[in-house]
Amino acid sequence: MSNSSIGTPEQLRDPNYTPPLAQAIPLGIQHVMAMFASNITPAIIVAGAAGFGFGSPNADIPTINYMIQMSILFAGVATLIQTIGMGPVGGRLPIVQGTSFAFLPVMIPAVAGAGVAGMSGLATGVVIGGLFHFCLGFIIGKLRFALPPLVTGLIVLMIGLLLIKVGIQYAAGGAGSFNMSKPTWGGGANWTMAFTVIIVTLAVKFFFKGFMSAAAVLIGLIAGYLVAHFGFGLVDFSKVGFAANFGVPVPFKFGWEINWAIVIGMCLMAFVSAVETVGDVSGITKGGAGREATAEEIQGATFADGLGTAIAGVFGALPNTSFSQNVGLVAMTGIMSRHVVTIGAIFLVLCGLSPKIAAYVNTIPYPVLGGGVIVMFGMVAAAGINMLSDVHWNKRNMIIFAVSLTFGLGLQQVPDAMRFLGESDAGKTVSMLLGTGLLPAAIIAIVLNLILPHEGLED
Repeated sequence: MSNSSIGTPEQLRDPNYTPPLAQAIPLGIQHVMAMFASNITPAIIVAGAAGFGFGSPNADIPTINYMIQMSILFAGVATLIQTIGMGPVGGRLPIVQGTSFAFLPVMIPAVAGAGVAGMSGLATGVVIGGLFHFCLGFIIGKLRFALPPLVTGLIVLMIGLLLIKVGIQYAAGGAGSFNMSKPTWGGGANWTMAFTVIIVTLAVKFFFKGFMSAAAVLIGLIAGYLVAHFGFGLVDFSKVGFAANFGVPVPFKFGWEINWAIVIGMCLMAFVSAVETVGDVSGITKGGAGREATAEEIQGATFADGLGTAIAGVFGALPNTSFSQNVGLVAMTGIMSRHVVTIGAIFLVLCGLSPKIAAYVNTIPYPVLGGGVIVMFGMVAAAGINMLSDVHWNKRNMIIFAVSLTFGLGLQQVPDAMRFLGESDAGKTVSMLLGTGLLPAAIIAIVLNLILPHEGLED
């Protein structure tokens, strides 16, 4: 199948172009399939930290199923806000929204051991943090001078590098201590499934053309799922019986409770998410259309980020953000159509309205998903490097990059390095925020770029 079967090069770079439905539908599903693992996992991790997740002594299966369902549903809703837009809200680009990993350092201690009751303060913090995030949209355009390719490229690269560890954990058998403590974690069967996905993805990508090449990741995931089911018998349907066929979201499912520590943490992380979105939008327009993002696209995407998070919080879901692996998928497929992602978002909404479907989707083994996300996360890092190719690499910019990258990766790998901050609530919050790696890297890069003189260091 030739590339012309999807569209001309000019059409493929146009966000408003819609490929033929026979190809747009599976391409849209591919976009959301690439983020399923990351989208669902935060809910599972938070429920586990609170003490009511799968495998916990006080497991609450209906509640964890509800959280997974809401993660799927409101990822779809938030994505529709991004791709379709409402006035100034929405980037109107092929941006996939989903539950953010970046907020986990704040969410885990906020609910640790608190059970379902701990979700009240967390959900409230998500709503308030989302509204704060929305307000950042009014000034994000004015702050763009502080976010040149050196900074945004570094942020996208950092996102990819930090996610690669998660991709490897998925491929080995799943992230989190519950999965990593299993004797089968890291076993040959897990890596056989993961490598099946990777090998099939690469084979289809480079030895087929047109639609087949563009849908390589989806085809790879299907191949890995078949191997997992028929080859190893590792597709587990036991949890599907706990899910109903249809279920609607419940407003304020967990109640309303102001916890200022959570609120402050959510607002601080909202800035990180907003900066991440700037990098994602820049990466998508650069990789998919070969241009820089406009101020309206960045502002609209930031508005949608905040609004999507606030709406999700009302119904008990976790914070939403633009998904960085989608940057890699757009770069890989070369298809810039926002309508393709809209189709994927509709698929998410339909799945999110049916807990039964959400439970079936969750039968995809982690190693299968791991094989897919390894490719995607690596492409995110590559997209960041591509953005950094526009940087003039004099000694000034090399020093900014080196210091920012070192602190970001270093603090993420050694989160206890800042013990001097103490054991107070404020100290723990700051320490957790620094431990994300992304926040210190972004702040250091922005500050150094603003204060270091452009003269004085020879090329």
